[in-house]
This record gives sequence, structure tokens and C-alpha cells, in this order.
Amino acid sequence: MTINTHRLDNVNEEQLPVANHKLHGWKHFAGLFAGEHVAATEFVIGATFVALGASTIDILLGLLIGNFLAMCSWWLITTPIAVETRLSIYNYLNKIAGNSMTKLYNWANVVIFSVISAAMITVSATAVRFLFNIPAQLDWYPNSLSFVAIVLAVGSIVVFVAMYGFSTVADFSKICAPWLFVIFLAGSFVLFPELSNYVLGTTALNSFGDFIAIGDASIWTGTNAQGEPGIGLLEVIGFAWAANSITHFGLIDMAIFRFAKRKRYGLFSGVGMFFGHYLAWIAAGVMGAGVAVLLKTTISSLDPGDVAYHALGWTGFVVVIIAGWTTANANLYRAGLAAQSIFVAQSRERTTAIVGVVTVIIACFPFVFSQMLPLLTYAGLLVVPVGGIVFAEHVLFPKIGLTRYWAKYKNITRSVPAIASWVLALVFGVSLNIIDVMSFYYLFIPTWLFTIVVYTLLAKKYGAGENYSKEIEAEEKELQNIKAYQAEQAKNVQPPLEDSSLFTKVLNGCSTISLLIIFAFASQVMFFSDSMSIYSMHKSQFEIACFICTVIYFVTAYWSLQRHKTLNKAEQPATRWSSRSQSMAEHSA
Repeated sequence: MTINTHRLDNVNEEQLPVANHKLHGWKHFAGLFAGEHVAATEFVIGATFVALGASTIDILLGLLIGNFLAMCSWWLITTPIAVETRLSIYNYLNKIAGNSMTKLYNWANVVIFSVISAAMITVSATAVRFLFNIPAQLDWYPNSLSFVAIVLAVGSIVVFVAMYGFSTVADFSKICAPWLFVIFLAGSFVLFPELSNYVLGTTALNSFGDFIAIGDASIWTGTNAQGEPGIGLLEVIGFAWAANSITHFGLIDMAIFRFAKRKRYGLFSGVGMFFGHYLAWIAAGVMGAGVAVLLKTTISSLDPGDVAYHALGWTGFVVVIIAGWTTANANLYRAGLAAQSIFVAQSRERTTAIVGVVTVIIACFPFVFSQMLPLLTYAGLLVVPVGGIVFAEHVLFPKIGLTRYWAKYKNITRSVPAIASWVLALVFGVSLNIIDVMSFYYLFIPTWLFTIVVYTLLAKKYGAGENYSKEIEAEEKELQNIKAYQAEQAKNVQPPLEDSSLFTKVLNGCSTISLLIIFAFASQVMFFSDSMSIYSMHKSQFEIACFICTVIYFVTAYWSLQRHKTLNKAEQPATRWSSRSQSMAEHSA
């Protein structure tokens, strides 16, 4: 077999299936999902469940079921397609629907990731406003020019880093996940005695029944901010499932899982779901309710800066700024990539700058973070039909006698079945919402199914059922050539080295111990505060220890990471492959 090496050398690596030597084991995906899903959004969403009036049992059970369904969606829908094709959805979509559909899809991603990034910039600004004694921004529009100035300053940093320093942010976000998880738990621990005293008249928690009683009375009360019955079990399950429908049913995370060695690695999305979306949402709800009791106000009158500062002291500033900043940077980078794929004559830096300006303007309006739940749900509704098209083409077509990639074989650059199916699905989903036949949290399911049916029927009408034997044979030969080429390339690539030096081990030990100390001080507040005076003393001790240990954690963890990178750069700078930065970028490549 002759390999056209020159031709493949000139092909962008992103357009080819992932090579075998770039595949990852399960630890990579566990860490990736922990970093992606323990973030600033958890402050907003956890508090929103309280404001929407869910009950304690509905939260505990509903989030468990909903996040389990989300994990299964990654495992059973996203990962199999990604592993079998080794392609991102962007390349797969271009293969089956042509450039026109891909451009429309990228426009959708520009909008979605820009809005998410704007929300996170606003969240970071809620912490900075404390330093300037600016009131909380709770309307849909800003009511303080000083707050707008803060958003512009924070947003400018985010845009600049997304343009030129994303690899550094990707590395930094890698070490944030364990700290964020500990901080979320610690924040709920240090405020729970306050809630317990408010409800039960004692700071001690003696049983699980006490937890339920406190939750029903002061956190998840079953009534919303207007005093009306709140959302129920089905709504909680639906949102937990729908929150990431854009990435599992919508298949955006094919970009991540195309690097998985095995299909079952989709199960490690559960690390992000259960540690991030389950425990962190519950912890954020406890913190929000606790601060509301402390300040004698309602949770709807608080922003993430209020909650974090009164729960964690100075560390609260750090957690809101860092969590919002790293999340905003990753999503703005993705929006810039999507925009650059539309305006191919422009550089990624230029498109990121233009999208960034728009994003920062949006961030000046606080509604983008206060309406995070519906925004995420509607974003999923916008993208899920595209996932349905890909699912139908890849999974369903071979079972019913239709041909995958038929549009490519017919040299179609504007797929009428794909575009029409997407438009009809959006009309269908919006219509369901208007007539209110079901909770909008579940709209992504019938919309996804509707898209599959419509696309299958239209594709068959436009030629998917024709005979493409010669084209299929040529496709298989092409894949063989690519694999042989990648195997040849792999001979010059070595896996990253592990830094096993004593000093690095000491740094890693210090970072781990600092997290354990934070958790120990939080546990002292939670379980050993027999009175409010002792509670106040323990909480003050915790705030000091938490801030000091946070500084120690980031210094030692980042130092260790830099030593690892320096080791690999010194060994083989031309062939080392930074998997973390690569995977973060490829999430939207």
C-alpha cells in the first residue's frame, strides 16, 4: 500500500482521526471532567435551586437521578460515536452535512460559549465589587457605572488571556479542581451550624433527620421566592440531566472522548457529575441559605460574591475570581475557535478579540448569570438537534440499510436534509415550549428524537439509500493510509515523562496537606461547635487557615506542574505532547 505522505503532511491534524499514540487512559478523563464541572457556575446553579423552591428530598434524590442519567448519556451516546470515528463533531458534521451546515453550527457555538463566558466574567466581577463597596447587581441591567468598569477590567484580562495565554490557563485550571471541591464542601460545613441554630436552636447536628429538618425549613423549603410551591422532583431530575445536554446529547464532547482508549471511559464523566453537579450544587445551596440567614435577607438578594465572602472570608474572593476566570477563558477560547472557522481568512487571535468585545459588553448585564439555568437549557435545545443528526447517521443508518457519509460521496456541500432537520427541530422544540405540554427541562429529548426521524426520512429521499460500494471501498483505503501514516509518525513521539524527584514529591505533599488542613478546620466548625460563641471562634480560625492554605496550595501545586513541564520540554521539545492543553483546545476545535 502506497502512502501519500506529502498530502497528509499538508492536512491539518484536527481533520484526521486521532492517532493511536495520542489516546488516553481513564485518569485523564476523570481529571478533565472534575476540572470542567467543579466551577463558578456551581455557585449560581446551587443557589438557584434554593430560589426556585425545590424541597430537600427532591434535591437529594433528583440530583442523584439526573446526574446519573447525564453520566449514562455520555457513556452510551457520546463516547461510542467518538471512539468509533476518532473525530470531533465539527469534523464529523462537515463530513456528513457540508460547509454550510458546519458554519451554521459554529455560529450557534459562538453565541452559546460567548454567553457562558459573559456569565462567568460577571460572576468574577461580583467578588471584585466588594473591594470597592459596590452594591450587589440583581437587576437584568447594571445600576452602577463602577460595576460596569469592573466588568470591563476583568473582561479585558479574560479576552487577552484567551487570545494569547490559553495554554497557561489550561494548565492552571488542572490544579483548581481538587481545591474547588474542598472549598465547596468547606463552605457548606462552616455555615451549617448557623442554619442549625436558626432552625433547631442548637449548633449541633445529631442525625440525618436533623439535616432534612434544617433543609426543609431554611434551604430547600419547597416554596420559591414568591412564596408559591416550587419545582418538584421531575424538574430537578430534568435540569440535572439537561444542564449538559449540549455536550452529551449534543455530542460536543466527542472532541474529548475521541481520545479515549475504550468506550466505557464515558463513565468517568460521573466524576464531574457527582462531585461537581451533585455535591457542589448542594454545598452551594447550603452556603447561599446560610449567608441569607446570617445577613437576615433572602437568597435572591445575594450574588456569588456575597455568598463566597461571608462563607469563606478572603478565600471567597479567590474562589469566585479564579473559578469564574478559568471558566470564562476556556469558553471564550472555544467561541474564538468557532468564529475563526467561520471567518477563515482571520486569525484566531483576531476573531477571539472581536468575540471577546461583544462578550464583555454582554457581561455588563447581570441577567446572564442570574438566568443561568434557562440559558443552559435553551442552549442545549439549540444544539441537541445537531447531535440527533450525527446519531442518526452513525448509529441508525447502518441498521436500516442507509449509508453513512452519503452526502460526502455525492459531493454535497449544502445538505438540505441536515439544515431542514435542524430548523424543523428548533420550530418543534419552541412550539412544545409555547404550548407548555411538558417541563422545558425535558424539551431536549422529544426534540432529539424528532430530529432523528425527520433527518432519516429526508436523507433517504435525497440519496442515503443509494449504492455507494465504490466510495465506501475508497473511504476504507483512505483510513488505512491514515493509520499507516500515523503509525509512522508515532515512531518519533515519546510519552511524557513523570517527574519523580524528591523535591517535586515534597511540593505535591505540601499541596495535599494544605487541602487536608482546610477540610480539618471546616470539620471543626461543623462538628465541634457546641455554642454560637465557640462557632464564631472556630469560623474565624477556619477563615485564616483557609486563606493561608489556599496560598500554599496554589504555590506548591503550580510549582510542581511547572517542574513537570520543564522536564518534558528539556527532554524532547519537538515531540512532547501536552495532553491537557490539547484536550481543552480540542473541546471546540
